[in-house]
Amino acid sequence: MFKHLDYVIPEIKTETIDRKRYYVTPSGEKYPSITTVLGHFNKKGILEWRKRVGEKEANRISTQASRRGTKVHQMCEDFINNKLEENKFMPTDKETFNSLRNILTDNINNIHCQEASLYSDYLKVAGRVDCVAEWNNRLSVIDFKTSRKLKKKEYISNYFQQGAAYCVMYEERTKIPVDQLVIVIAVDGESPQIFIEKRDTWVLSLMKKIKLYGEENGKERSRYV
Repeated sequence: MFKHLDYVIPEIKTETIDRKRYYVTPSGEKYPSITTVLGHFNKKGILEWRKRVGEKEANRISTQASRRGTKVHQMCEDFINNKLEENKFMPTDKETFNSLRNILTDNINNIHCQEASLYSDYLKVAGRVDCVAEWNNRLSVIDFKTSRKLKKKEYISNYFQQGAAYCVMYEERTKIPVDQLVIVIAVDGESPQIFIEKRDTWVLSLMKKIKLYGEENGKERSRYV
């Protein structure tokens, strides 16, 4: 059984503006989703991939990956909440989750929050974090991913930048520092990958992307950095 601590993170509303997700803070500020910000820099690669494999195949792969990612995320969340009902999920989803089960059991405890909406007045971005908990007794932002193949670290800087953003957001909201981020990836036909990084390694590159996103989207530079 996972132990949960009594940290309550108030929910904040979201709005869709120009097909992009924004979070509305209690003071009325509207901050873009960190997923939207970082995803902006992957558009070229995604378009090239879609052209290479064809629209029909790209749509099939994207839909399948999105569905599986959602289901495995839900299973991880339910498991950590001590209320997983495995019979609600498809065998393929259970197989993917089961590759993570022992990793979650052996490494995670003292849960601060799951699926909490966070924002940063410093970074001017917001988002929804998978999990903030102790990983081997060290408080961490923990993100769960799924993948069709093994990932090379040099190609997933956006994962680490997103985790660093959540570290900053959580500290702003709670005054509790989080200096470690953990990315757990369930990979088809392979053992899961685990990447453990320091928040401060990725904050500078994160801020540069936030600034560039603001400039490329016609926003005032001061709004983002």
